[in-house]
Amino acid sequence: MDTVCQARCFHPASIARAQQNMPTPEQTRRIASLFATLGDPTRLGILLALRHGELCVCDLSSVMGMTVSAVSHQLRILRHQGLVASKKQGRMVMYRLDDEHVQSLLVQALEHGTHCSPTLSPETP
Repeated sequence: MDTVCQARCFHPASIARAQQNMPTPEQTRRIASLFATLGDPTRLGILLALRHGELCVCDLSSVMGMTVSAVSHQLRILRHQGLVASKKQGRMVMYRLDDEHVQSLLVQALEHGTHCSPTLSPETP
């Protein structure tokens, strides 16, 4: 399949519609940062582990097969991105998905992942 138009033409109405609906450069930067955060398998795994409820750092380290320190580092990144929230319960810190938007992103990603071609590798766009 060709990926380049065979004829050089422009569609002014389509261009105008796309331009009117483009996010600002700052919004685009934030969205790109979000996807970069989600693109890390460890961080994505932590988020997927939190889909069904709160977990403390020790529980997450067990689920992920990582040290508490390594999980804590990833949680800081996820918290900074607004993807997880935490609360202190006595001597433990419990983590959860920050809101329904995060849950929705994960559900959509899982649904897409189940129907996309199994021949796609991480390097294939």
